[in-house]
Amino acid sequence: MSDGPVRSYDRTWEEIEAMLSKATEKMNQWKEWYEMCKDESDKDGMKEAARNHKALQGVVKTLKWTLGEEGVDDPLD
Repeated sequence: MSDGPVRSYDRTWEEIEAMLSKATEKMNQWKEWYEMCKDESDKDGMKEAARNHKALQGVVKTLKWTLGEEGVDDPLD
């Protein structure tokens, strides 16, 4: 019995591309939210938006790396 995660390795490139598109869109929404909060001097909102934007940058980079996009280095470097 394995203690590790069970993986199917059956995602299609189209599914990964769709996830990349969705993550990029959401990342851009958080950037817009940050700017809106900045204009309103909402520091708590800015922190939340910045944190979520940064997290999604990692997701986007990892998905681009997975797809083998040219110019994208290992996300853990």
